[in-house]
Amino acid sequence: MGVPIAQVLSSISGLCILLGILGQVRAEPIKPHPCGLGLVERINPKPSIHNASKASSQVPPGSVRVTFVDHSTFQIETPQGISAATDYAGFHIPGRVPTIVTMNNSHSSHHTDFVDPAVKHILRGWHPEAGIAIHNLRVKDLRVYNLPTNIFDFGQGATNSNSIFIFEAVGLCFAHLGHLHHFLSQEQIAQVGRIDVLFVPIDGTVTVSHEEAMHIISQISPRVVMPMHMSFAGADKFPEIAALSHKVKYLGTNTMLINRSLLPGKTEIWFLLTEL
Repeated sequence: MGVPIAQVLSSISGLCILLGILGQVRAEPIKPHPCGLGLVERINPKPSIHNASKASSQVPPGSVRVTFVDHSTFQIETPQGISAATDYAGFHIPGRVPTIVTMNNSHSSHHTDFVDPAVKHILRGWHPEAGIAIHNLRVKDLRVYNLPTNIFDFGQGATNSNSIFIFEAVGLCFAHLGHLHHFLSQEQIAQVGRIDVLFVPIDGTVTVSHEEAMHIISQISPRVVMPMHMSFAGADKFPEIAALSHKVKYLGTNTMLINRSLLPGKTEIWFLLTEL
């Protein structure tokens, strides 16, 4: 006995409506995660938790101290005495031995095999066996995780050699671009999530151009941008370009305390002096 034509047409109509709804759902933009968490949460949903030895700290509650050491190395310190140094290379060394160091494999100025034995955790932004580096670490009040970059087909030279490292402490989110060489995809932007302070290379040549750097800043939309790679010849042109769309400040110090109340409403560019 055949199925009535009206019933078939009704079923087809219902299926089309369902597919249309699904298509609309899929077309919605990817919602960003707070303070990143995208890729690492899917692969390693629970952070590796470590108890650190007690250490005195003068960082007040609700604040994070950021110190620009040199080149692309910043030291991030928390109220519970935990610290992390970005793009640790062994010669841009913070005054205090960090608890955690992050590295990228682009140049020798961003990594080293000779790390101070007092450093507890070494997070490399690349996988030594050509896999994908995945980190998700919590030490007391500091969480560090990464978003691998330069591993997709963004043109020549795309390699597994860089990670954006994200640091979360006292509700503040910091992201270090490392040696980024390309724009971010919509999925990567969602994985980076809400960022309060973004460390950006402004060399204009060896990473991205100044215009590309400004585009990446607009993609992430942080509250504060702290430039790095300032020793390159073309870096001095960045402030003029940035000033066309953002407020630029020269803080006259190598270190400052960041807290929620200090953050501007719109993205600003804050230049720190180097510690070295």
